[in-house]
This record gives sequence, structure tokens and C-alpha cells, in this order.
Amino acid sequence: MERRQLGASELMVSRLALGTMTFGWTADETESFRILDAYVEAGGNFLDTADIYSRWARGNTGGESETVIGQWLKDRGRRDGLVIATKVRGRMWPGPTGEGLGREHIRRACEQSLKRLGIETIDLYQCHWPDEGVPFDETLRAFEDLIRHGKVRYIGLSNYSPVQLRAALAVAGRDGLPGIVSLQPHYNLVHRDTAADPFEGELQDLCVAQGIGVIPYSPLAKGLLTGRYTAQTVKKASRSGIGEYLHGKTWAVVDAVRAVAAAYDTSMAAVALAWLMEQPAVIAPIVGARTVEQLREQLPAAGLTLGADALQRLSAAG
Repeated sequence: MERRQLGASELMVSRLALGTMTFGWTADETESFRILDAYVEAGGNFLDTADIYSRWARGNTGGESETVIGQWLKDRGRRDGLVIATKVRGRMWPGPTGEGLGREHIRRACEQSLKRLGIETIDLYQCHWPDEGVPFDETLRAFEDLIRHGKVRYIGLSNYSPVQLRAALAVAGRDGLPGIVSLQPHYNLVHRDTAADPFEGELQDLCVAQGIGVIPYSPLAKGLLTGRYTAQTVKKASRSGIGEYLHGKTWAVVDAVRAVAAAYDTSMAAVALAWLMEQPAVIAPIVGARTVEQLREQLPAAGLTLGADALQRLSAAG
């Protein structure tokens, strides 16, 4: 699998990142290990998780995904060559420091993530979403301490608006504070330039201008772009959590993905991911799976090059 440099960092990451939100939730440890094995065997090296995965599930307390990854790393006896990314911001323990991007929360959350993952250094430590209650200067100085002590290599952001990203970059440009190498936005063929949560346009242009590597999440719109749903099952789709993707152009996009997949004799998932990988600043879409079979539908994207006509057809549909 081809690898690319992530922003201004020295990290070389595979064209598909593996999102691990399902681990310890909808994928048990055995299946999670199988997914990790299949991903690495296909040439992948970029694992993305977060400390809160999957705190929302009954019986979970957070950290389940990191723990599974840590057990897999220990079981397989490997660490070299892998880029491990996790995120901080969500509530992980009671009290005023139990969440947020303040210095104390970041310090303690990092220590816990390192322990669960069983590693000495997090390659990419990301703000999961902004914290308007904490000056970004404090957040960056907390990261600076972690980098100085060898616990973190690089930092990134997730779910930041253009205004928030500009403000963060302005702070990061002062006093030699750590630079921002990546952004993790919500971006796919049916979620491109929505008024409430846009990526294309100002945010994308800013990433290109600043050399920030983009690693989009939900690249398949929760299964919509795999062909799992049709217009006839729209009510079921809404109950499955993809109602946010249902708008006037949705089914035109799905039809275009289906047609291109047929023309290239590949999966719809591979086509949707291949389109995303051709967009400015995008380095590695974050794919997720509950089973190895779901992952294998997506892996062909790493070797799929769409022609100009196919790319135009997909872009025009949305």
C-alpha cells in the first residue's frame, strides 16, 4: 500500500487509515485482531483511535479500543513501522479535570492512553474536538511538555471549523509552540459543503495552504456509499443513523458510485474512497469495519486509480 507524508511531520502513512471505534464495541477482541491482521497484511500502517472509544456502550467505561490495540501489539510483538494516532478531549473520569483540553486533563489522559496501548510514544495525538473553555495556548503548552518528554511525536486536530483552525494556527505560530500537522474532518461524497459542517471551500483551502494533512472520517457515510441502502429503504436508513446524509443529491451520488464501481469491476466502497483520496490535501481516509469482510470491501481503494471522467462524474453528482 502506497505511503505518503502526513503534513509537515516525518510520519509516512498508508493511503488508508484504519479507524478502530468498533473495537471492544461491535467487534470483539477476536474479530478486532482479525481486522488488524488483515489491514497490516494489506500494507496498512496507520491506526486511529480515541480514548473515549467506546464509553457510550453499555458496560464500557472508555479506553476499550486502545486496550484492544495494546493487546494486539503485545500479542503480535510488533510496534515498528506502525503509526498510532489517538485523541483526547472527551470525559474519561469524574470531576472538573475529567474532560477538556486543559493541561491536567491532557497530561493524565495521555498517560492512560499510553498505558492502555502499551507503548512509550503516541505518534499523533489529536484534539478530538475544540474546547472553547480553555485557551489554545494552554492546550499547546501541554502538548509541548508531552513532546519534550518523548510521550508524543506530533499533534493534530479533529472537528475544527475554519475559524477555529485559523485561531489554532495563529497560536501555534507563536513562541515555537508545536505545529499542527493534521486535521480530521467529517468528509465524504455526500457530506462535502454543508452549511453547518463544511470541509470543501475555506477549510480545505486552508489545509492546502498550510500543508496540513487531511484524514477524513466517515468516508463511506455510515454504509450509504457501500450500496447497503436504497431510496426504498430510506426509513430504515434513518433509523440506522444516516439521516444526516439524506438530501436532494444523495441518491444521484449513490447511483454514480454504483455505475463507476460496475465500470471498474470493483466495490462501491473502493470507488467512494478512491474519489476521496484524489481530493486536495487528503492523505488517508479513515476506514472502519465490524468484520474482516467489511474491511476487504474497502482495501481495493488503495490500488484503485479513477480516470478523469469517473472523478468528474462522481463530483458532479454531489
